Amino acid sequence: MKKISNKVLSLFLTGIIAFATLAGCGQQGAKKGNETKKETTTASKKIGMIVSTLNNPFFVSMKEGAAKKAKEMGYELVILDSQNDAAKERANVEDLVQQGVSALIVNPTDSDAVGNAIKVANDKKVPVLTVDRKANSGNVVSHIASDNIKGGNMAGEFILEKLGGKANIVELQGIPGASATRDRGKGFHEAVDGKAGVKVVATQPADFDRQKGLNVMENIMQGNAKFDAVFAHNDEMALGAIKALKDKKVVIVGFDGNEDAKKAVDEGKLTATIAQQPDLMGSLAVENAIKVIKGEKVANEIPVDLKIIKK
Repeated sequence: MKKISNKVLSLFLTGIIAFATLAGCGQQGAKKGNETKKETTTASKKIGMIVSTLNNPFFVSMKEGAAKKAKEMGYELVILDSQNDAAKERANVEDLVQQGVSALIVNPTDSDAVGNAIKVANDKKVPVLTVDRKANSGNVVSHIASDNIKGGNMAGEFILEKLGGKANIVELQGIPGASATRDRGKGFHEAVDGKAGVKVVATQPADFDRQKGLNVMENIMQGNAKFDAVFAHNDEMALGAIKALKDKKVVIVGFDGNEDAKKAVDEGKLTATIAQQPDLMGSLAVENAIKVIKGEKVANEIPVDLKIIKK
């Protein structure tokens, strides 16, 4: 009887040990499951944003609008600066994909070159949205931007109205290859080309840069070109042109509506600017990136309103 009792006791103790081991494994598995769930949740709350350059008030405002919206919606936003370098842009995409972002917002340095960077994200199944400038290749789920063709058209029509339908105009272009350069130029030329008494006497790129805007404007003036209006594809170039022109009475129209441009309009130095809303662009980009992360449908094109600011 005693032998039987010992045997029963031994089996009983073995059962307890086995149960404890299984329970421990179950808890460990649950813990790992929770950790995995937590990691997934954290990843889904991280969005990457790549800006062409933060050496431009327009894109700084875009970044700030995006950061504010991300914070408001409880998402982490990692922002990298491409410094107008397509190679750095691709490296930035690789970095953010490696960090495990669940969506990527790209403001391209160049509409053609950015395609290679976007394909890096496409290969890793990371959805991409573009903002302000389009990508000419790669899979992009949504593009958030002003209607740049319409804006260029508004600038051309304003100049003609201001000068009574006759004008010699200088055009300062943005970065060659950027969709904003192409579209703003297209809209502008639709408004002014073929009109009697209207001539575009010089068209040169100044890469959306203030200092280059000044230098290009000085070169055009040294070439003795006669003109009474300047259309710059962004405010930075327009502000550079103002420095070159000094007190010369010329109608000058910029594009973007940044704070320096608004101040220049108030002071009578800049005739007008076609105002975008870069902070709203950034905000809408984040808002729609979150919709994509949640599996919601978004529009292929999301327009942001333009307005003309003049004194």
